[in-house]
Amino acid sequence: MYDLLVVGAGPYGLSIASHAAAAGLNVRVFGRPMASWRDHMPRGMFLKSEPWASNLSDPRGRLRLDVYCAGQGVRARHGEPIPVGMFAEYGLWFARHGAPGVDERTVARIGTVPGGFEAVTEDGETLHARTVALAVGVMPFTEIPTALGGLGPSLVSHSSDHGDLARFAGRDVTVIGGGQAALETAALLAEQGTRVRVLARADRLNWNDVPPPWERPWWRAARSPHSGLGPGWRNWFYAERPGVFRRLPERTRAGVAATALGPAGAWWVRDRVEPAVEVLLGHEVTAAEAAGDGVRLRTLSRTGERGALETGHVIAATGFRPARERLALLADEMRDGLAEAPDGSPRVGRDFESSVPGLFLAGLVTAAGFGPAMRFVHGASFTAGTLVRGVRRRLRTGTGGGRIPAPADRSDEAASAPAAR
Repeated sequence: MYDLLVVGAGPYGLSIASHAAAAGLNVRVFGRPMASWRDHMPRGMFLKSEPWASNLSDPRGRLRLDVYCAGQGVRARHGEPIPVGMFAEYGLWFARHGAPGVDERTVARIGTVPGGFEAVTEDGETLHARTVALAVGVMPFTEIPTALGGLGPSLVSHSSDHGDLARFAGRDVTVIGGGQAALETAALLAEQGTRVRVLARADRLNWNDVPPPWERPWWRAARSPHSGLGPGWRNWFYAERPGVFRRLPERTRAGVAATALGPAGAWWVRDRVEPAVEVLLGHEVTAAEAAGDGVRLRTLSRTGERGALETGHVIAATGFRPARERLALLADEMRDGLAEAPDGSPRVGRDFESSVPGLFLAGLVTAAGFGPAMRFVHGASFTAGTLVRGVRRRLRTGTGGGRIPAPADRSDEAASAPAAR
């Protein structure tokens, strides 16, 4: 029986695994490393976060993004975005050097058993662990407006469905949303010859400012400090003090997680959108229907004016909703046993432990508990160290699964457990 089973091999899962292995835990990691970044983001995209705020976390802090970039002959500079492809390669490098060997199979189901948890892989293997950390990223939580729900994937898709936009070259596409995913997707489409428009409910697009220089007078730094989520004291609090954020009233936390750092485009994508992309603001899609080879969208403006437009395909860049019921890999009784935060996400305690003893959560699904940093790579460092301390505490006080508080005998698995590389 493993001490910890980590489900997910993105920035959070790999960081948790690195800290767990360094703490001497018998840990097993499942998932395709950096899958979201490799499979669900088109070529040509860039990280919105600063390079120094995009590190995966190892206990010694040696496996940083700038270290990897330097090894590739690239300098990671403040104010210069890093290509998503390079970030994905950095994650693979981190997995090789800082985490236990990753099993790339998918975990299909997790349930409780006496002494902990039982996990079943996609090909039917069963494993047991005293604790589990779910670091499943954002893909289980994709959100598509109800008005588009009746149309199939040939007509409507989510922005995260596309690792390659080439299929839309020469076609007509409407992107719904006003955030970075919508605007960068639209820019890439326009640059490959797609006729593209952005449709958003907001009355105007928001654009992030060019970040202030890294080196600047002390009084300017004191007025608006740098942080992993952007300059300013409020962003600094969200980014650098998630443990303090968790002490806020629960409804306040949920409200901040839902509204802070709202939809906005990066400064470096603005010049690519404004000259090349049609933008229709203040409109909401109320209905959609197949029309010939494409889609007819029914819209409603803020002033009550109804309209319609036809397009070949709709890409919904409408974000993610980390609801408890979307954790489909959990057995029904286990998922139903998760206490909910006001926004419908699972409630987590101070160590990222859920209401199911021994089940820990990480990433977007914990934003209502620990704040907006959990929506970004920057939150992985705090999460990894804190969560692993919680796992060790749980192992000392009793096994997970809410069942038998007896220590596991690891002797039969010690020799076969994947070694850290």
